[in-house]
Amino acid sequence: MAATAERRGSLNSVRRASQAYWSSEPRSGSWSNIRRASAGFAAPNAAGGGDPNGPRRSLAGSSGRGEKEDSEKEGVDEEYAGGDIREGEEKYHRLGWKKLTVCLIVEAIALGSLSIPGAFAVLGMVPGVILCVGLGLVAIYTSYVVGQVRMRHPHVAHYADAVQLIWGKFGYELAGAMFAIFLILITGSHVLTGTIAWIRIVDDTAVCALVWGVISAIILFIVALPPTFAEFAILGYIDFVSIILAILITIIATGVKAGQAPGGLSAVDWSVWPPPSTTFYQAFLSTTNIIFAYSFAVCQYSFMAEMHTPKDYVKSIWALGLIEMLIYTLTGALVYAFVGSSVQSPALLSAGPLVSRVAFGKPSLKTLLQAPPPIKLSTNQNPPCLFLGIALPVIFISGSINSTVVGRYILNRALPRSEIRLIHTKAGWLTWLALIATITLVAWVIAEAIPFFSALLGIISSLFISGFTFYFPALFWFQLIKEGKWYAGWKNICLSVVNAVVFCIGLITLGCGTYASVEDIISQYASGSVRGSFSCDASGYS
Repeated sequence: MAATAERRGSLNSVRRASQAYWSSEPRSGSWSNIRRASAGFAAPNAAGGGDPNGPRRSLAGSSGRGEKEDSEKEGVDEEYAGGDIREGEEKYHRLGWKKLTVCLIVEAIALGSLSIPGAFAVLGMVPGVILCVGLGLVAIYTSYVVGQVRMRHPHVAHYADAVQLIWGKFGYELAGAMFAIFLILITGSHVLTGTIAWIRIVDDTAVCALVWGVISAIILFIVALPPTFAEFAILGYIDFVSIILAILITIIATGVKAGQAPGGLSAVDWSVWPPPSTTFYQAFLSTTNIIFAYSFAVCQYSFMAEMHTPKDYVKSIWALGLIEMLIYTLTGALVYAFVGSSVQSPALLSAGPLVSRVAFGKPSLKTLLQAPPPIKLSTNQNPPCLFLGIALPVIFISGSINSTVVGRYILNRALPRSEIRLIHTKAGWLTWLALIATITLVAWVIAEAIPFFSALLGIISSLFISGFTFYFPALFWFQLIKEGKWYAGWKNICLSVVNAVVFCIGLITLGCGTYASVEDIISQYASGSVRGSFSCDASGYS
């Protein structure tokens, strides 16, 4: 009985030590810290009373053998946690809530904002606004649930770790595969967008399109090299300014263009509700594009693992959610109201060839001289610096962060206790360079093999975001967060209903969204509007 009581006291000491360790900031990530912290707790005596003034005990108990084993393990753990590895780990706990917000913005906003006006053209003004606001609120809530799982289970470093808590080893492997494939596909989408941007800049379809794809892939590879998200957040500020400027240019240019057209704004053919010709698969494909725009939960665990104060994540998701709702709703509504049913995806292409090149890159002097007022320049003027590629940073920075996240996931999983994973030695950097190069190469192959922008976004949303944003967080709440029975009080009842609705949204997105995306691909191939895979014909992109 005495031995049993002592073991129980020792386990309680471990539990209290672990809680004290994970609530302290910053964390260094070594079990030896927990062991040292637990030495400060007094183990209960044989009678179970626990003398607070009694001698301190180690986790190994009172036996000499236990103390010896503990000392040996302490030495091994100190060796692992000390020296270069301890210094290498410190750089992965420097992310504050403001930089977390920036990282989430980099991950989420880029391609989403480019596809929203096209979704409005299919869904109509009112449904588009409702979906932008409604899905934004749902995304904020599910991201809050995702963060709560991390707060209750601090060992969760990536989404697969969280799914393992509810589905075991199978869930870990499934979510890990979904996580890696999803992020690589997103990088591929940015390769495709970069290819389109370079073709618009050069305005010469004689150059093989594969060249621009390779150039885009090389840029994505270089930008993805910073291994920590605190370092990457510096690029995030550039990314955010880039997308805001590009969107403002597009809104202003399309508004001016619509006002100067015959009939003015009143002649634009936008509609309040979906056009009569809209089919089910077209409407749902556009809905998945909006869903994709709120896909910031997928990388949330990866970012939170670097936070020095994880509880501040709530500030980040509210800031990001409100910023996204504002940008998506205003961009979608205004550009659609100015351009009408002919709005293109990405939306920057809807402002005309000159303005799209202003956003994507520096236009030629010939184009400037031929432009109508107020953009036309005289022959003695130099093109202003505004005409540098305003949208290029957002294409490549937002795309490369996905490579960084999936690279960190693969490296930490393959080498969980190796110094290589910390990427601060020669071997670590060589491994990191090879890994990011491989990820980028795979993304480039996907971009050339699946050359349809909206359909690609629809497939990604349907197969992966349906889980990461909807049904996984709902299951997390039911299995990991809910306290008591679902009908125990109004709070549990209301939250149970909310999470059941979120779960159903995920299943509907998975089924109907996949169907709509497949139908869209079939329709494009039937109409002959899809270029061949690995095509050199640049006209198929522009």
